[in-house]
Amino acid sequence: MSVPESKVSFNELEREIFREVCKLGVHLLKTALESWDADLASGRERSIYRHKGKRRRTIKTILGEVEYERAVYEVVDMDGRKCSVYLLDEALGLSGSGFLSGVLMEQIVRTACESSYRETSRQISELTGQTVSHTAAWNVVQSIGKQLDRAEEQSAKRAKSGKATGTLAAKLLFEEQDGIYLKLQGKSRKKHGASAEMKLCIAYDGVKKAGKDRYELTNKVACASFESVRKFRRRKEGQISCVYNTDEVDMRVLGGDGANWIRQSVTDETVYFQLDQFHRNRAVLRLVSDLEARKIILNLLYSKKVDLLLTVIEAYANSVSDKNERENYLQLHSYFVNNKDGLIPYHRRGLTLPEPPNGKLYRRLGAMESNIFTIIGNRMKGRRACWSIKGGGNLARILCLKHTGRLSEALRNLDHFALPEKYAAEVQIKLSVTKVPMREGVGYNGFRKAASAPPKPEYKWLKGMGALQPLHTM
Repeated sequence: MSVPESKVSFNELEREIFREVCKLGVHLLKTALESWDADLASGRERSIYRHKGKRRRTIKTILGEVEYERAVYEVVDMDGRKCSVYLLDEALGLSGSGFLSGVLMEQIVRTACESSYRETSRQISELTGQTVSHTAAWNVVQSIGKQLDRAEEQSAKRAKSGKATGTLAAKLLFEEQDGIYLKLQGKSRKKHGASAEMKLCIAYDGVKKAGKDRYELTNKVACASFESVRKFRRRKEGQISCVYNTDEVDMRVLGGDGANWIRQSVTDETVYFQLDQFHRNRAVLRLVSDLEARKIILNLLYSKKVDLLLTVIEAYANSVSDKNERENYLQLHSYFVNNKDGLIPYHRRGLTLPEPPNGKLYRRLGAMESNIFTIIGNRMKGRRACWSIKGGGNLARILCLKHTGRLSEALRNLDHFALPEKYAAEVQIKLSVTKVPMREGVGYNGFRKAASAPPKPEYKWLKGMGALQPLHTM
């Protein structure tokens, strides 16, 4: 790196130093990988793994594209067929061309949770040594979303068959559900209309104090989907059962705005539905214009005199002469009748609640309005954003994991991701006169695995290179 004699800005100097440091990091990774490959070559079983030269490949990392050479070996499988293996690729857990390192992949996903795909492309390209197009960023999100979808389907099947993996014990579980309409595009718009409702559910076992007048939900689980009510219920139960031991849950309190699809989650007598107090009170304020009548209705609500409340509303509807006013009273009456069992908050019903876990509290429901904006609305609604059903669902799954603090763990459990050839092509060079089929990821499993990491201390840090590492939020 050279600094010109003419005056340069600090920003230009910083960028130049950053580029040079990234180049150094790429060189160090290349050297370490090729040195590891040489150790694997010298320690292999020569009678099984026949050296057939070297091939070049590229890994996309946050430092830049690391291009290195590794040995290719010819082996014979149980059927007598010849195939090619790369011991270094097996040791790192890499397959396919255009492989993205775990750190880069997670950085793309986290940035896409906050910004558009074009903005994600710009930030990744500026703040790392790697250039990623907005289409490549979209591909990463879609691929991970599809893998998460398959994982959620498996969780739903396990929950239904009673083989759930959740271990967290909670006697009382809180659930809140709501929906948000998002604009659609393309084929989804033609099939489903201009917009569709994305359903969101959060579940938690209590709250803890996070400040003087601030509380936060504990052990929160979130699930979002465009799916039908039946499929959504199945999916959210699968997600809850991944965290909680649902066999230990004695009581659930379900909060919602009274939509029919929410009430369908009341499956037995252990589930207590509560009409969201914000929507309940807002209905009174919007539909009752007479201040005296409004005061009487709210007093009856707070006094828990539900039957008298419904009678009073019906009497108001029959006593007014204005047609619109009458329709408003009838609408309020219908809304309260349909949600009669949820008009009184759970904490005022005289229920025998289990003791809250240590350090936690049971508070009133009402976290959904904030969460539906924080999890879904802030990223997916507005800003002229339009979605396909599949594309929106894939991003929503990632957003749910991010805002519940489980994204890094979930990504570590997924398969490694490689971009399609059109976005990252592998460079091939011939270093041997013998032509060997380039079949990435196809290896011989009839013998003992020889691609273990070298025991030398200097290679210890390379073992997790292909694995995801938690990122610090900026």
